[in-house]
Amino acid sequence: METINFNIVSSNSSVEWTGRKVTGAHNGTIGIKKGNFIFNDGKIKGGNIVIDTASIKILDVTDAATNAQFAGHLASDDFFSIEKFPTASFDVLSVKEISNTVYFLEGNLTIKDITHLVGFEAEIKNISNSISLSGKLIIDRTKYDIKFRSGNFFKDLGDTLIYNDFELDFNITAEAVFSGQSKN
Repeated sequence: METINFNIVSSNSSVEWTGRKVTGAHNGTIGIKKGNFIFNDGKIKGGNIVIDTASIKILDVTDAATNAQFAGHLASDDFFSIEKFPTASFDVLSVKEISNTVYFLEGNLTIKDITHLVGFEAEIKNISNSISLSGKLIIDRTKYDIKFRSGNFFKDLGDTLIYNDFELDFNITAEAVFSGQSKN
């Protein structure tokens, strides 16, 4: 049984977010600070992803002043409170193989120091000393004390309502780490 640790290559990885409201949607990116995946005999067994909440960017708002205002609002206590909580994380607790390259990952998602068990399907390709992992996670923001303009907590919002669920689409690259040697 060979166990290999794969460290996430942040510069080759992306996380795209989409939040929806009554009148449309907004989307952007958020960076991965660090993370790793543990493989045993070529199959994923565990891992951890740490998100840099201060890296959140808005892609669909092109006016610089509006974009900066929106980014500041996402950084505020109405949303991610990035001064208090500069990171969010996902810790893989269990893995179920669905097919040769598709797995159901279940684990603890922590945002604003609030942790909930979540699960999602991910496609994982293990090629030599590199892996790619892609998937989509849908999150109910209200479970993490992100209640701004949520219909669950505020009434008569009309077309200012923001839906509770937001999506994270991720494409992650990780490279094998070998203790003191290079395997080519």
